[in-house]
Amino acid sequence: MATPNFDQLLEAGCHFGHLKRKWNPAMAPYIFMERNGIHIIDLYKTAAKLDEAAAALKNIAKSGKKVLFVATKKQAKQVIADKATSVNMPYVIERWPGGMLTNFPTIRKAVKKMASIDKMSKDGTFDNLSKREKLQITRQRAKLEKTLGSIADLNRLPSALFVVDVREEHIAVAEANRLGIPVFGIVDTNSDPNPVDFVIPANDDASKSIELILDTVCAAMLEGLEERKVEKVDNKDAAEGEEAPKPKRTRVARRKAAEVEAEAEALADAEEAPATEEAAE
Repeated sequence: MATPNFDQLLEAGCHFGHLKRKWNPAMAPYIFMERNGIHIIDLYKTAAKLDEAAAALKNIAKSGKKVLFVATKKQAKQVIADKATSVNMPYVIERWPGGMLTNFPTIRKAVKKMASIDKMSKDGTFDNLSKREKLQITRQRAKLEKTLGSIADLNRLPSALFVVDVREEHIAVAEANRLGIPVFGIVDTNSDPNPVDFVIPANDDASKSIELILDTVCAAMLEGLEERKVEKVDNKDAAEGEEAPKPKRTRVARRKAAEVEAEAEALADAEEAPATEEAAE
C-alpha cells in the first residue's frame, strides 16, 4: 500500500483550498498558508491522514465488511462509480435518498420492488399486462435503478461511509453520525471536519485530486480483500490437515471396553502369581 508522496499530491492539485473568505475556522490545523486570497492545504498532513484512512479502510475490507461510497457532484461521480466497483463496494452518485441509513428497511423494500419487477419480466407476467401498465412499471424500474441500482447488494447497513465532499453530502454524514457509522471524507477548507472520523484534508473539487485519493484508498482495500482470501485458504487447509475427532463411545461400548480391560488385568495377575510363588520358595 503506497501512499502518494508530496510531489504527486502537489501535481494533482490536492493543495488548493477555497477562497479565504469562505473558509471554515475548524480547518485551521490543516491549512499551510494563504496565497492570493486562497487557502493552501498542508500536503504533509494530507499524506499522513490519507495513510491513516487507507490503513483503516484496508482493515474494514479485510474483515469482509462493506464501505458505502458517496459523491453526487459531477466531477466525482464517474470516479466513485469506477473505483467502488473495482473493490466490489456499493456507492451513491445520484441524489442521496433521505433516510437511506436511518430508515434502511424502507430502502430495502424499494430494492426488493426492483427485484420483483425483474422477476415479472422473466416469468412472463410482464407480457400479460396492458401497454400502459408496462410503460408505468418500466419507468418505475428505471427510476429505482438510477437511485438504488448501485446498492442492490447492500443487505445490511454499511460499516463505514466514504464521502468526497462532506459539505455537499451533509445529510449522509449526519445519518451516519446518528447511527455511529464511521465517516471517511475528503474535506476542503470550506467544510467542517468535526463530524468526520477520518479527515483527509484535500481539494474536493478537482477530479485529479479526487482520483488520486480514491486510487490510494481503493488499492489499500484491494490489499485487504486479497489478504482475506489468502487467510480463508490457509484456514481451510489447516482444517483439512487436522485429524478427524475420535468418535464418542456409546454406553454399551464403554461397558464392553471396561470388561475387556478387566479380563486383561485378571490374566496378567494370574501369569504373575506362579512367578511370585517360585521366587518365594
